[in-house]
Amino acid sequence: MIKIAVIGLVQSGKSSLTAALQTLADQGKQDVQFVEVHHPDDLHGHAYDVVLQVVDSTRLEESLMLTPHIIDEQEKIVLAIGRYDLLLKTDHSLNIPKLEQLIGVPTCRVSVRKNYGLPNCLQILLEAAQRPASQAHPIYHLRDQADEDTYRAYVHGVLTETLTHAKDDQHQTRLERIDKVLTNPWLGFPIMLAILYFVFWCTFTLGAYPQEWIETGIGLLGEWMRGLMTEGWFSSLLIDGVLAGVGAVLAFLPNIIILFFFISLMEDSGYMPREAYIMDTIMHRVGLHGRSFIPMLMGFGCNVPAIMAAKDIQNPKDRVLTMLMVPFMSCSARLPVYMLFVDTFFERHKALVMISLYAIGISLSVLFAIVMKRTRWFKQERDDTVNELPEFRMPKVRNTAAHVWERVADYLQKICTVILWASIIIWALEYFPTQDLNDLEHSYLASIGQFVSPLMDPLGFDWKMSVCLITGLPAKEAIVSTLAILYNGDISAAGFTPLTAFSFMLFVLLYFPCVATIATLHREAGKQWAWFTVFHSLFLAWLISFLVYQIGMLF
Repeated sequence: MIKIAVIGLVQSGKSSLTAALQTLADQGKQDVQFVEVHHPDDLHGHAYDVVLQVVDSTRLEESLMLTPHIIDEQEKIVLAIGRYDLLLKTDHSLNIPKLEQLIGVPTCRVSVRKNYGLPNCLQILLEAAQRPASQAHPIYHLRDQADEDTYRAYVHGVLTETLTHAKDDQHQTRLERIDKVLTNPWLGFPIMLAILYFVFWCTFTLGAYPQEWIETGIGLLGEWMRGLMTEGWFSSLLIDGVLAGVGAVLAFLPNIIILFFFISLMEDSGYMPREAYIMDTIMHRVGLHGRSFIPMLMGFGCNVPAIMAAKDIQNPKDRVLTMLMVPFMSCSARLPVYMLFVDTFFERHKALVMISLYAIGISLSVLFAIVMKRTRWFKQERDDTVNELPEFRMPKVRNTAAHVWERVADYLQKICTVILWASIIIWALEYFPTQDLNDLEHSYLASIGQFVSPLMDPLGFDWKMSVCLITGLPAKEAIVSTLAILYNGDISAAGFTPLTAFSFMLFVLLYFPCVATIATLHREAGKQWAWFTVFHSLFLAWLISFLVYQIGMLF
């Protein structure tokens, strides 16, 4: 059997080409096995007959920088130039025969999408596998003194000889010109912040009207039910417990839809990977790969699938550390809490306060990674860069609608399960043993809150706020339903100040998002890291809230 390793920077292109070539070989009854590898080091110690390097024609220099490292591990190598049609669209061209001559490696052009060049590529691979190994590669002689700068100079020289550039950018498509601006090293980051500000502004401004309609409708429904039912524990359960708790979370559904709509647009258009590309420099300063930013971005939706997405990171230390960074991201479960407090206490600066919360979460995750990278568990030498950028494309209505519905359905499911049961339990603890919601001080809920109050008093939290944080352990949306039950839907008259509100939101941001996240960490990273996340997040949430409140009280 001929074993062929497939390696490349573009994951999607590599995977699709591997599958297509394997299918072609099976149809021709060729005894060939294609195996994907992710880094040249993975070739070491394996008996591959030949290596196929998938080269992205739109990012030639970055892709070819991998070639010398592959040759160091495996002398039999074939280059497959992918997405060549995109290179031609920009009025560039590549002299393939001269590239073969300068690098000394057989080269072919392929396109899985257009089913072009696959039989020729397979034939070249089979011929290369049959030839004896040699030291004929021109780059072979660089081995003894080669470093990154030498390799980069060599690759740059090769492309100078083989790549014909467009005279100007007039032949680039509109999307390609937009893409060039979005990934600009100077403009990319400010544009990203401006886009996030616009997203949050729309989330609040456009969502305010349907949110108000839902709140009004729930209020009218409660009044109608109160007039229809006899006063007692059952009516109180339905109106003061279920309707108040579930309704408070349901009112933020329009905001959730708007936010997920914009997130879906960024995902479907290919802008999310560009955010990772922009953040790559920052991530490298931390000691992580820019791809670690993708699970972190996914964490803005839900931390559970974000942690699972981190499994695609090949380096085991980076993989675990990325999983530990994900809980710092403000998931959608925290969003209703933020919206409730921002709407009430920060009317003039809603979008800025929201961005500050997300920025604080990202910043603290970076600081956390810097510290952890200096410990014996995560210290390492190897590093690489983000070069995997899919095509920038127009989102499709069907895909966007499907993504939004998937997130909304999950939100509604949580309302009908976790939030519903949390509302019933909170109401019961508030109603008994006095059976009087006006006598909260002697309820079971007050006993729990007063037990933890000494620990939370330095943060400016009373026993009710402390109880809300406890009920947020299974799901953060439960905090909103608890606030609605405890404060009768009006936190503005509950003793909160903008300072305590911001301190409270910081605590919600920083302590672990839900039990499901910890369970996922337990399964994917191990029991010790799951418990580590529980304790360090609680400590960090308390410390940051304490510092913000105590320093804020000085002014």
